[in-house]
Amino acid sequence: MDTIEADVVIIGGGPAGCTCAIYTARADLKTVVLDKNPAVGALAITHQIANYPGVSTEMSGMHLLELMRDQAVEFGTDYRRAQVFGVDINGPWKTVYTPEGTFKARALVLASGAMGRPASFKGEADFLGRGVSYCATCDAAFYKNREVAVIGFNKEAVEEAQVLVKFASTVHWITSSDPKEDDQHAQGLISQSNVRHWSRSRLLSIDGNDSGVTSVQVKTRSSDEAECLPVEGVFVYMSGSKPITDFLGNQIALKEDGGVMVDNFMATSSEGVWAIGDIRNTPFKQAVVAASDGCIAAMAIDRFLNSRKAIRVDWVHT
Repeated sequence: MDTIEADVVIIGGGPAGCTCAIYTARADLKTVVLDKNPAVGALAITHQIANYPGVSTEMSGMHLLELMRDQAVEFGTDYRRAQVFGVDINGPWKTVYTPEGTFKARALVLASGAMGRPASFKGEADFLGRGVSYCATCDAAFYKNREVAVIGFNKEAVEEAQVLVKFASTVHWITSSDPKEDDQHAQGLISQSNVRHWSRSRLLSIDGNDSGVTSVQVKTRSSDEAECLPVEGVFVYMSGSKPITDFLGNQIALKEDGGVMVDNFMATSSEGVWAIGDIRNTPFKQAVVAASDGCIAAMAIDRFLNSRKAIRVDWVHT
C-alpha cells in the first residue's frame, strides 16, 4: 500500500475543507484532500443557494461545491476520493489510514462534518431539496407569504421557526408535547400571530408532486382522523445529527455536545491538528461559516509550519 507525504492533509471536501485547501495550496504547501463522497454533505444536497456572498441565487449547493473544489485543485491541491478509517496523531507527523493508501502530514485538518439523521418520515427523502429542508436560515426567504410546517421540539426547531415567522404567511409548528410554561422562547413563538401550534401531534407523511411539497398529513392524539395541511415547505428538526469523529479513536478532546474542541485559530487539543466546519458542532451551520473556519485554520497552519509569529495576509495589492 502506497504512503503519500504532504505538508497538509485535510479530511473532508466540503466548504470548510475546500476553503482550507485553497489557502494552503496557494501558500505553496503540499495539500491533500481526502473526500469520502462529494455528493453528500449539507451543502451538496442544498437545492438552491440564497445567502452565500457573491453567488447567484440560481446556483445549487453542488455546483458551488464543485467550484470550490476546482479552485483548490487549480492551486495545486491533490484531491482524492477516500474513506478514512483511522488516524494516528502522535508525533510531529500525523498519519491517516484509508483503503486507498496511507497519508502522512505535518498538519492534519479535520473537516469531516456531521452525520445527519436518516429520513424517518414518509416523503421526507423524496422531497429533500424540493420543499423539505433542514435549514430555515438558508431557505426561509423562498417561502414568503406561503404556508410551511416545522417539525420538532428542540431548541433548534424553535429558533428556526422564529426565522420562518418573518417570511411565511403561516407556520404550522408540530410537536409531540406541550412546551413548558416557563420556556420563554417556545411561548414567544406560539404567541406570534402567524404561528399555529399543533401540540401532541405527529407527522404522518409529507406529500407532493413533481413540483415539490404540497401538503402534510398530521394526526393529533385527540382525533381519530388525520388532517391535511396545505404547506409548500417542511422544515425538520429532529435529534440525531452528530459530528463525525468515530475515526479519531478518542485522541482529540471533544465538547459535551460531541463537537471537536478548538481555540480561536481552529487548533485542537493536539498540536498540529485543526478542526473546521460542522465537526465542531457550531450553532450556525452555514457554508460561509465553514469557509471562514477553513481560512482561519489555513493561515494558522501556514504560520505553524513556517515558524512565523504573525499571520501572513493572503491577498494581492496591485
